[in-house]
Amino acid sequence: MHRFSAKPYLQRVWADFGNEVGFDDFPFNIPAVRELQSIEFHADVTFFVGENGSGKSTMLEAIALALGFGIEGGTLNNRLLNTSGEHTRLADHIRMSRSTRRPSDGYFLRAESFYNLATYLDQMPQTTGYGGKQLHARSHGEAFMSVLLDKFRGNGLYLLDEPEAALSPTRQLAALRAMHQLVQDQSQFIIVTHSPILLAYPGAKILAFDGNGIAEIAYEDTEHYAVTRDFLNHYPRRLEQLLAPD
Repeated sequence: MHRFSAKPYLQRVWADFGNEVGFDDFPFNIPAVRELQSIEFHADVTFFVGENGSGKSTMLEAIALALGFGIEGGTLNNRLLNTSGEHTRLADHIRMSRSTRRPSDGYFLRAESFYNLATYLDQMPQTTGYGGKQLHARSHGEAFMSVLLDKFRGNGLYLLDEPEAALSPTRQLAALRAMHQLVQDQSQFIIVTHSPILLAYPGAKILAFDGNGIAEIAYEDTEHYAVTRDFLNHYPRRLEQLLAPD
């Protein structure tokens, strides 16, 4: 029997800047933000890629805040203090189109503030869904994998900001498999990544953030794939070039 799919839970976001936005101010001075018109999401997996400072994490954080997540990450129920002192004003100018059927699970995994989230969760009298062990009692990578393997229940909307930051290549492959199992269980992912391993997920939509705005790109055309492939195939020569005296 064919199962009706409610995905994509998050269908589209667009900008509503109005006259009060100053385009000389952060984050509206980032080209990908300034030129934002509309982003349409894949039902399964959408990746944001680009150089550091291109606006991809800023965009994901704004979407997470607009959905009701805290800037430090976690579930919709996690409301720890904003220890970073950040506030993404872009969230106030994001509008979105969502499915009439809402996901039963959701999570915002933000690599740079995950330590703060783990501290908050470990201090709670009872934290469920992380494999029955405190997050700080594991390595950073093990804690990340526990979120993916133990906390995510499926039928969910999951926003991940650089999940590969704590994962070895082998663990990235394991994460890819876990993602696929969750996609099969009616889940949708939106992921900021630099990982050519994660980007290889079949059929995913890849959106490149650069000085011209945001555009869809094929996996083989990403810098992540091209640079990694070139280096691995020619690493002696590339090392010679990189490390040569000026």
